[in-house]
Amino acid sequence: MTFVQLIDCRTSRFDEMNRLMDRWVEQTKGKRTATHDIIGKDRSDSSHFIEIVEFASYDEAMRNSNLPETDRIFQEMVALCDETPTFTDLDVVRDEQLNVLAARAFFEAMGTMEPGQIGEHLTDDYVDHDPSHPQPVQGIDGMREVYAGWYAAFDFTFRIDDQMAQDDQVCTRWTWVARHKGEFLGIPATGQDVAMQGVTWQRFRGGKICESRWLYDRAGLMEQLGVLGQ
Repeated sequence: MTFVQLIDCRTSRFDEMNRLMDRWVEQTKGKRTATHDIIGKDRSDSSHFIEIVEFASYDEAMRNSNLPETDRIFQEMVALCDETPTFTDLDVVRDEQLNVLAARAFFEAMGTMEPGQIGEHLTDDYVDHDPSHPQPVQGIDGMREVYAGWYAAFDFTFRIDDQMAQDDQVCTRWTWVARHKGEFLGIPATGQDVAMQGVTWQRFRGGKICESRWLYDRAGLMEQLGVLGQ
């Protein structure tokens, strides 16, 4: 279970504390178990700061606390605070990145939703970058046409292998499995079962996808369909 520690402190010497944290990051390289560190400043009190440190588990947090570098830096941090900082230990019981959920919903719907429904997942000014297209595909109508071509040519589903999020962006690594049921790039239906792996980077706005960049093994797909030599 993910574990989070909140450190609440007041200091008029934040620049010194910031440099102190840089030194801890450098000194604990290869040893620290913290996975994410955020420091927020109170908008109504410029001396009030809250640090949020994330760990994979409570046990990992304890390992981190027991590092001699952590203890030494902690003592220096306390000396920089106007008063003794307070700590709150939290076991994370719910952790949802909403854009990740939106990306997952998009891939789960692909292959099952009708082409006319794709706009439910995209912004009106959506832009799609695909290496198989000479120019980016613009707007919902353009993407609907692209999707309709795949929808007519294959019965397919996406399996999500991994997802990572940063800011308004989500990267999804996926495996696509399909049966070739209709014409695809001039290739008549073969009934062949095919598979392909790829990665899609997507940017979100208001819970919808506004931009996508696709990377996938198109050559491998064509080989499975018998177009390229073995």
